[in-house]
Amino acid sequence: MKVLHVAAEIFPLVKTGGLADVLAALPVAQAEAGADVRLLLPGLPAMMDAVQGARTVIDIGACFGALRVRLLLGRMPGSKLPVYLIDAPYLYRRGGSPYQDDLGEEWPDNLQRFALLGWVAAHLAAADADPQWVPDIVHAHDWHAAMACAYIAEHTPTRAATVFTVHNLAFQGLFSMHDWPMLGTASRLMSPAGLEFHGQLSFMKAGLQFAHHVTTVSPTYAREIATHEFGCGLDGAIRSRSGAVSGILNGIDVAVWNPATDAAIASCYDAERLTGKRACRRALQAELGLDIDDRALLMTLVSRLTSQKGLDLLLACLGDLLHAGLQLALQGTGDPALEAAFRMAQQAHPGRVHVFIGYDEARAHRLVAGADAIAVPSRFEPCGLTQMYGLRYGTLPIVRRVGGLADTVVDATPEALACGTATGFSFDAATPSALERCVRHAMAVRAQPAAWAGMVQTAMTQQLSWRGPARQYAQLYERLLADRAGTASSIDG
Repeated sequence: MKVLHVAAEIFPLVKTGGLADVLAALPVAQAEAGADVRLLLPGLPAMMDAVQGARTVIDIGACFGALRVRLLLGRMPGSKLPVYLIDAPYLYRRGGSPYQDDLGEEWPDNLQRFALLGWVAAHLAAADADPQWVPDIVHAHDWHAAMACAYIAEHTPTRAATVFTVHNLAFQGLFSMHDWPMLGTASRLMSPAGLEFHGQLSFMKAGLQFAHHVTTVSPTYAREIATHEFGCGLDGAIRSRSGAVSGILNGIDVAVWNPATDAAIASCYDAERLTGKRACRRALQAELGLDIDDRALLMTLVSRLTSQKGLDLLLACLGDLLHAGLQLALQGTGDPALEAAFRMAQQAHPGRVHVFIGYDEARAHRLVAGADAIAVPSRFEPCGLTQMYGLRYGTLPIVRRVGGLADTVVDATPEALACGTATGFSFDAATPSALERCVRHAMAVRAQPAAWAGMVQTAMTQQLSWRGPARQYAQLYERLLADRAGTASSIDG
């Protein structure tokens, strides 16, 4: 089976969130299981510089506002996975993030930049970009790649099945309807049954409406986005395709996130030998200038600083929790107001709060390994990887019971503690008081060393690799191809 993954970022070359981690791990797991997997990525500077042995497959020429566009084929560093790069310097060779400039403003030509990504994917599926390799499955990730599904649907001879994965429905790729002619698609797609969304063009709808199957990154999130509360205005479109929407829980890269071999942490450890975790805790307190306090619940946050992540809830109850014995170590960047508020908390509580504004991968590993608990109090969370990193490192998650957080964390209820299935602490209402009660519950359990040690053991034995999700995607692909073959046979007959 030939599978083409289409996305805008991949760890470690370009990363703005969990999407990059998924693209770094899922295709590799599928290739290890025997699939013939390739990637299609935009030719951003970091990607062009890192991909090995790139050669020109086809000189496309001028399109989507770019004078020179080429399709290259090379190999990813490390995994050696084949990767197509779209070399369009006018559209991709620039600084900033894949989506915004250095001032945080959306690139004004994002419509052309990501329409080109989907358009090239469709031409690969139609066998006119690289006739030597034609995918059976085109798997598009988030709005940046969603136009691939619309372009393929418009070209009926293309036999590839399309899968569209929603990593975060809140980011939808909205553009002015006046820019429609740049897409080069039929005018009938301008309707609400196509890409139109409240007078704008929605790339997200291109995936939701035209993919043969839509997946989300957790089963609970798949159910949530069909509701008004979590549907971001698209719940009607999602309900209309209810039979073609499902959730497959993400995995994590258990080679990169492995406390037994992690070179970034102070002392390696595993579920049977936890002395190293205690050493990581002491080392983290010393590194961050926190009080060396064995009784404190040392809680960490590694997160984008946005309202989605529920960090305002923590700020509202932080003073009381610090007074009760909490220590907080945070790494993240985002909303300037949240950044300033956490800096002020550090200034007001020296030795109890440490804040690092920015992102450092090695520091993130030390924060996860050295803490007792890791907080993910999100208002919504499609999957979340941070809580799974916590489970892997025996750092118990404190989470709101939504999306993938609900699917991965078993709350420490009396029943779960008694039968040994508890792996963390959960709360329901998006309020400071609910979060505070949850953290205080974690403090109370930590005061019972045997109960806490049992939870750590259970957390560290969870199966979190990509092997299981890769099998589920393979089963989905096979079902879609069988359906496509049946449809083609009925048409040919």
